[in-house]
Amino acid sequence: MGDLLLVRHGETEWSRSGRHTGLTDVPLTERGREEARGLVPLIRSHRIAACFVSPLQRARETAELIGLHGAVRVDADLVEWDYGDYEGVTTVEIQRERPDWFLFRDGVAPGPPEHPGETVQQVGARADRMLGKVEAALADTEGVAVLVSHGHFLRVLTARRLGLPPQDGALFQLATGAVCRLGTEHGRPVIAGWNVRAGS
Repeated sequence: MGDLLLVRHGETEWSRSGRHTGLTDVPLTERGREEARGLVPLIRSHRIAACFVSPLQRARETAELIGLHGAVRVDADLVEWDYGDYEGVTTVEIQRERPDWFLFRDGVAPGPPEHPGETVQQVGARADRMLGKVEAALADTEGVAVLVSHGHFLRVLTARRLGLPPQDGALFQLATGAVCRLGTEHGRPVIAGWNVRAGS
């Protein structure tokens, strides 16, 4: 498989305040738009063979602002972790009732039918499906695949690409408006660049 460029969408009001933003379709802030525009030189420096984007507007707008047009594939497997009853709630608020709560270890509380919540294993299964689609898209081409998605999902996908269990996504901090590159060394997956932002 060729290299993967992972792009986390720009800032939203909810990401700025630390609220868990799964399937709620919140827009970018103006700062989030600036973060996305700042990634243009980092994206343009690569030969792009395939582009995939989450259907949520914060990801789709980020993709547009970084110049991904044309054959961009919108894929529901790229949506953020479904946080169930923790949707819109901050870690501090959750820890008032569950003092040692940690998402990657403890999961989420069940939510309503429209967003019942996902286990880390379910998120990992989506990541595996997505990696399979990317591998198929890059099979007969040279260049990189760009995935525009969300923080926790991309962390789980990184763990799976590296052959780690999905809960090890906890090891990879990922800021809004950042790009990461997953490559290979001696035929083995590696992190070739992480959490790169405009001007860094």
